[in-house]
Amino acid sequence: MNSGAMNSRSTYRRGFMLLALAGVLAWFAGCRDVVTSAAGGREGTSAAAAARAPGYLAPDERPDSVALLPPPPAPESPELAADEAVYRKLSALQGTARWRLAATDANLKFPGAANVFSCAVGIDVTAATTPRLYALLQRTVIDAGQSTAKAKQHYQRDRPFEVTGDPTCVPEDEKVLRGNASYPSGHASLGYVWGEVLAELVPDRAGAARARGYEFGQSRVICRVHRQSDVDAGRIVGRAVIERLHQDEEFLADMAAAKVEMKKARKHGPPAGRDCRAEAAALQAVAPGH
Repeated sequence: MNSGAMNSRSTYRRGFMLLALAGVLAWFAGCRDVVTSAAGGREGTSAAAAARAPGYLAPDERPDSVALLPPPPAPESPELAADEAVYRKLSALQGTARWRLAATDANLKFPGAANVFSCAVGIDVTAATTPRLYALLQRTVIDAGQSTAKAKQHYQRDRPFEVTGDPTCVPEDEKVLRGNASYPSGHASLGYVWGEVLAELVPDRAGAARARGYEFGQSRVICRVHRQSDVDAGRIVGRAVIERLHQDEEFLADMAAAKVEMKKARKHGPPAGRDCRAEAAALQAVAPGH
């Protein structure tokens, strides 16, 4: 593709996203006193976000998840036995603070989703204070999540709760999850991408950002909506996504702007909107008896 075409497409995308962001900001300005109902406050997959706005990568630029990944574990294989062992271990966390955190991690709806990593990196992320970072996180939901779609459609693996009948930590998401195959995990792909993005933006908190990205993926196993092999495969896709994003000029420009925003935001102290001590305690939890 020639540079003129790339610049034209970049300009179009930038204009589209600025218009979308302006609409979001206007909505919050007009409705800041309205409490969102629980029914309207969730987004369980990246598909809804992709229907509203583009990511950085066009569909034909996303990594080929079928080419990247082996098939999911076969019935009666050692790999499937390992999946089942992890499932049984993490299922013991049902009803704990870690289970509740997994339910929070499952929700990709903004503005809440923008602050999954707030404790890890030490700032609140909002459309008003860090607009470029806020928009970047929204757009990478699409790049990371939708890059898993090809393998999902190819393998059509059932989700654990569909097989076992066990309750999940997100009963309100189960209807949409039943139509969205398990292998690989889009949330785990996103957790990897967000972890790497924030590790790059705040190098002194890189370890914490990556650890939170890992736990974001593990939340899916705890929640019983994915197996460990689904999550591990999602991280492989996420790694390919972040590598491809670093070839995109618009993404790199937004990363540079987000780095400036984060430096300013960190001067205001730790995030006010999350209980970071409680989150840290939940993340330290292990299944009883293990």
